[in-house]
Amino acid sequence: MTVGIATPHDSAALHVTGKARYVDDIPTPKGTLHLAFGLSPQARGTLRELDVSGVRAAEGVVAVLTADDLPFANDVSASIHDEPLLATDRVNHVGQPVFLVIADTHLNARKAARLGRMVIDEEDPILTYDAALAAESWFEGGPRVWQKGDADEAVAKAPRRLSGRIEMGGQEHFYLEGQAAMAAPQENGDMVVHSSTQHPTEIQHKVAEAIGTPMHAVRVECRRMGGGFGGKESQGNALAVSCAVAARLTGKPCKMRYDRDDDMVITGKRHDFRIDYEVGFDERGRVQGVVFEQITRAGWAQDLTGAVADRAMLHADNAYLLPTAKITSYRLKTNMQSATAYRGFGGPQGVVGIERVMDHIAHDLGLDPVEVRKVNYYAEAKIDTASETAPDGTFSRVKGGGTPFGGKYSPPSHKPEPNTTPYGMEVKDFLLHGMTEKLLQSCEYEARREAIAEWNANSPILKRGIAFSPVKFGISFTLTHLNQAGALVHVYADGSIMMNHGGTEMGQGLFQKVAQVASARFGVGVDKVRITATDTAKVPNTSATAASSGSDLNGMAVLVACDAIKERMAEHLGGGQPVEFAGGMVRWADQELTFAEAALKCYEARVSLSATGFYKTPDLSWDRQKGQGRPFFYFAHGAAVTEVVIDTLTGENRILRTDILHDAGKSLNPAIDKGQVEGGYVQGAGWLTTEELIWDDQGRLRTHAPSTYKIPACSDRPPVFNVELVDAENPEATIYRSKAVGEPPFMLGISAFLALSDAVAACGTTYPALDAPATPERLLEAIKRVRG
Repeated sequence: MTVGIATPHDSAALHVTGKARYVDDIPTPKGTLHLAFGLSPQARGTLRELDVSGVRAAEGVVAVLTADDLPFANDVSASIHDEPLLATDRVNHVGQPVFLVIADTHLNARKAARLGRMVIDEEDPILTYDAALAAESWFEGGPRVWQKGDADEAVAKAPRRLSGRIEMGGQEHFYLEGQAAMAAPQENGDMVVHSSTQHPTEIQHKVAEAIGTPMHAVRVECRRMGGGFGGKESQGNALAVSCAVAARLTGKPCKMRYDRDDDMVITGKRHDFRIDYEVGFDERGRVQGVVFEQITRAGWAQDLTGAVADRAMLHADNAYLLPTAKITSYRLKTNMQSATAYRGFGGPQGVVGIERVMDHIAHDLGLDPVEVRKVNYYAEAKIDTASETAPDGTFSRVKGGGTPFGGKYSPPSHKPEPNTTPYGMEVKDFLLHGMTEKLLQSCEYEARREAIAEWNANSPILKRGIAFSPVKFGISFTLTHLNQAGALVHVYADGSIMMNHGGTEMGQGLFQKVAQVASARFGVGVDKVRITATDTAKVPNTSATAASSGSDLNGMAVLVACDAIKERMAEHLGGGQPVEFAGGMVRWADQELTFAEAALKCYEARVSLSATGFYKTPDLSWDRQKGQGRPFFYFAHGAAVTEVVIDTLTGENRILRTDILHDAGKSLNPAIDKGQVEGGYVQGAGWLTTEELIWDDQGRLRTHAPSTYKIPACSDRPPVFNVELVDAENPEATIYRSKAVGEPPFMLGISAFLALSDAVAACGTTYPALDAPATPERLLEAIKRVRG
């Protein structure tokens, strides 16, 4: 069985030797042209005049296109057709593409793009939360409100009440490979597009609209990306469409890639949020009701903001059973880059809001924040060890859910109310009671907390902090129809296997995991399975590789295809007798063949050795307007404890130690999953500590290069970094009972932010009310507040 084994990433050797091929590495045909955008220098105004005569006269320029030159649709939006490829009569943010340069080299295209002259009637840009609210500049017609019970009344009647506000910044994706695309014209007006994208089908759709063809005339291929993190879900549309339009016009292959500065100035970021809260609670810290106002700056076009802001609302509870809750969400239209998908897709912002509430309650009551969190947890999953295992061992059918803990980790619940989320979904698989106790014991939390208190009492300059944070993250696309996947599997006469599916590889190890599924189904080694580039001509109508669902969806689709071929082979070989595929052999009765021999035998008997597979996630029902239903198939859980130290004179800080226990179900590949947990934690901690996006009052992004925008470096990872996976089956029938592991670990980085707040709190008696990112400047401001 190759599933569950820690095997290397399929491209690991290629990555470290520089042999992995990305879009910009694909050999280009002679005569390939290169593209660059001319960008708006203003954030808001009417475009009165555009002079590109100097651009056309520049060295190497073949053509210059404006919006009037586009032959068909001028749209690259991900949702409501509000994002033109090239600006028409208005500009909406600094860096918005206004014209397109086609030249003989990349450098000549970039140089020429700087020569355009624009006359813009400037208007005051809408940049801040308050300015947008005052102007009622928002998407979807105004705020969206979801409620559970009467939270306002519950807060008013609660024994104790608190209110507060937290602001958290956005985040640049900072993928190592920038946005890139190449298009090659074919006969009959067809187009082949190579794109660094998480969503090949959307690229296919937008290109087809832009060049006036059906989708079948456009083929999109993506072998791998050098990182995505959500930033290549919709942001690659503009490059691919530009290349296709230019290729159609010139009859030559066209290529486009952003340099790092252009990438950061043009593309969207993580949504920043401001969250106001009122909470009522009792003397134990048990929440009676909470009222949230979530406000996000969405940028100039809607992009994916609706779904992102919805997920922030869906995760406003995180791990906590809220008897009453009211969540109001404002999606503000501002003159900035359109905020877009980013790992967690709004979930982390919602989680930070409720974690701030729990921390604030603990400080107010003088309690250990862990105890406040535990008293508010959802009830533990019901334990029922009865199971049914399929003959091939694929699924263990756990009746009524289950937990790997139980016993002393499952005290009687004090919560008589239904175990339901604010959006009405029953939580049946909650594991955090046991996970919390196991993690706190293994990392010696109590002893370290006491030692830190003693240290802080005797250290006037350096203060240490420690914090725990959990995560309960819902897995599925909240747009229900996206929860589907297809696959194509071929078995060749020599026993080798070719596999293709709709998921894309961005370094996360999806291809390797799904190859392990295929090899396990046929009982052969992974080396027998060839993973091929994602291709819209092989698997149509794919969903984006996002929402942490890549393995869940595509793994099941591949399983279905493999099993269809196996059944045909078994029927021919065994004639109705049981047939076993294992260890590279095929056995039935007293017969035994190698898999290659069996494949050849079936081929010679004219047995079809090719199959498609299709899977759709079951049991989903979601009413977005009402904010009620079951938007998620299951929840993934995690817990982290982080210890930090800060210098109270400079704000300089370090993460000293991190301990993580994460729920990946029955992991398909523990090595890859641990890597995802480690990387997710560091990226999450970076978002909340060092990564700061700054726009000036003219709407210009000032942090648009590594010199001013600081992602965590290798030296920023914790010197003591303990990561363990929970070895427990997913009670839902996912692929080999595994769980998604792409996004949930990101939120474990919140523990670093909370630990910094804990260290600041040691400087005085006032609650720190720390905002994110917790840069040295913000830490110093918080220390000053705490000291009065």
